Amino acid sequence: MRIFKREIFKNPRVVDVLVAAVVAFPTTMDAWFNIPGTRQADAITYSLVVVSIGALLFRRRWPGAVAIVCGSALTAWYLLGHHGEALNLPTIVALYTVAVQGDRRRSLIVGALAVTWSATVAYSAAEPANAPILEMAWPVIALLLGENVRNRRELLDEYARRAELAEIDREREGRRRVEEERLRIAREFHDVVAHTVTAMNVQAGVAIDAFDVRPDVAKRALQQVRASGRAALQELRATVAVLRGDDSAKEPAKPAPHTGQLEELVELSQSAGLQVTLELDTGDENLPSVVELAAYRIVQEALTNVIRHANASHAAVVVARDNDSLVVEVVDDGVTSNGRAPDERDGTSREGYGLAGMAERAAAIGGRVEHGAGAGGGFRVRAVLPLAGDRS
Repeated sequence: MRIFKREIFKNPRVVDVLVAAVVAFPTTMDAWFNIPGTRQADAITYSLVVVSIGALLFRRRWPGAVAIVCGSALTAWYLLGHHGEALNLPTIVALYTVAVQGDRRRSLIVGALAVTWSATVAYSAAEPANAPILEMAWPVIALLLGENVRNRRELLDEYARRAELAEIDREREGRRRVEEERLRIAREFHDVVAHTVTAMNVQAGVAIDAFDVRPDVAKRALQQVRASGRAALQELRATVAVLRGDDSAKEPAKPAPHTGQLEELVELSQSAGLQVTLELDTGDENLPSVVELAAYRIVQEALTNVIRHANASHAAVVVARDNDSLVVEVVDDGVTSNGRAPDERDGTSREGYGLAGMAERAAAIGGRVEHGAGAGGGFRVRAVLPLAGDRS
């Protein structure tokens, strides 16, 4: 029942009818009562009541016209000799509505006209008002009340709009962070698994080929497969533990990979049959951890692509500091898996998540990645990572 009443009062038409009914009673009584010896209420008096009260039903749609109608009715009452304290109630409601639904400029104009009109009517009546200041004040009071209500509504609307925009921004920021975290997790899993599994696949192939003729070679290859698999599992467990927030892991989390581990990465690539040379010069100062991690992962992914797609026999890795940047370059002497030159590769050769992951890692710290055919053939990946750039 309470909800039903609340919904009724939210209906503008119902509110307008109730306002008109409330105003009608004191206005009608004031028009009816007159001091003996003065003009008594007649059909014209009550007709003016009906017109002014009826006009209030349309005050939201035509506030200016309703104010003129109510003001004209009040003028007619005064000129006919009907003076009362409540006869101006319809005009007060009409002026209030003009201010509520208008703006400050319109309120000022209407206020100036209403004050002039009220003072003129007071002095032109058969018995001029004893207190003209009051006759000039009540239109201003009605307009000021309407201005105050309108300003409050506009302020509340502005607060609501800002709250809505803030909520939209929070949702957008939440989606952006979720997307960034999803991409980061995808890159980490890809980088952890791709290189190790590629090397394991190559070693497994070596073991199969040498199983009958060179059992010792097959045994070493399988031992390397087992070691690589164990290392991959450890990294995956550590990554999953971090994602799950598991602080009870038996093994402490390993530090993030860095350029000092590139030699181990090169050895693993060499065990897969690729000859790799490494030139590492990072200077005397420690590099930011995010740059160290990005450099390691880019070299890791580049070597994985060489092993998987390039049919290369040799790759050169250069990681060197250049002023305020760390330059990472990996060049091989191979071709794509379909026999094409590297600059003619298709989606089945080196394109995929790897190159996209390199670009995303570099962009995350304000860097960039270039890739394409090398100057002397083969394929070249070059990344420039600023040492003091964007850390977003």
